[in-house]
Amino acid sequence: MRRFTLFAILVLAMLVLGVPSAFAGSPHFVSVTASRDGNSITVSGKEAGLGNEAQVHIEVTATAECINGGKHHPKAENKESVSAEGDFPVQNGKANFSLTLTASFQPDCSPPMTVRFSNVVVTDTEHGISKSLGSF
Repeated sequence: MRRFTLFAILVLAMLVLGVPSAFAGSPHFVSVTASRDGNSITVSGKEAGLGNEAQVHIEVTATAECINGGKHHPKAENKESVSAEGDFPVQNGKANFSLTLTASFQPDCSPPMTVRFSNVVVTDTEHGISKSLGSF
């Protein structure tokens, strides 16, 4: 009987220690927006369902292309992958974030040409969730 009691206490202790991580949360993006200003795009948003974590790591990736007045991409060298990443504090299971990506072309993408950002994706690398924003 004594062994059974000791075994039951050990199993109960493992359950108590393991349950908080199982119920840590259900991470998801509540809102994500993007705004463009010249050769830059700023992606801001809010992630919730994070549990008792100290911070979250967010990464934004995109493809920047130089587009001419006819809405075409004339040169292959005027296309680049851009990204930004950062750690953001979690408070009450939520985190707000804002990252800016800037395209720097060689040669420059000067008027009348404009920069188009496509394949814009926001990723929480710690939880493996992503949200695609499309093109801007």
